[in-house]
Amino acid sequence: MYTRDDAWKLLTEYNRGEFHLKHARVVEDVMRWYAAELGYRDEADFWATVGLLHDLDFEMFPDEHCAKAGEILRERGWDERLIRAVVSHGYGIASDVKPEHVMEKVLFAADELTGLIGAAAVMRPSRSVQDLEVSSVRKKFKDKKFAAGCSRDVILQGAEMLDWTLDELIEKTILAMRESSAVD
Repeated sequence: MYTRDDAWKLLTEYNRGEFHLKHARVVEDVMRWYAAELGYRDEADFWATVGLLHDLDFEMFPDEHCAKAGEILRERGWDERLIRAVVSHGYGIASDVKPEHVMEKVLFAADELTGLIGAAAVMRPSRSVQDLEVSSVRKKFKDKKFAAGCSRDVILQGAEMLDWTLDELIEKTILAMRESSAVD
């Protein structure tokens, strides 16, 4: 069994940029929150580790995203369940592994959404998610030029996979981000 320190060491072996490291920490915290929220508290560390490592390969191997992460994790002896979850978050873009477990679906949906929410938060006078409302995120969601790198289609597909409305997904992810120590 690998520890959070093992995961962090591996992540920082392949990632140096503060943007990617911060994103990994935010998604780690968001996944931990969702695990507790959705009745998987006993798996919260596992969910968080998946969140931390989900973009393991993106900085160094953007053209091999998800596939390279699977290779790296397998070579290092990581759990196949974790590898599947990491690879499935790129479904339809960088992977053909469809998210099936609720944890995989949450990662798929929340990964892109954390970027959009983070970008919306820094536009506020407070520069914080603490006072960010769903309606503000919805407004930014409709503006395709705002945080253009955050796929609206993936976010919508993720909400659909979870059988949640877009507003439910946004609200829950805002709440999760409010609990993250990685969010400014």
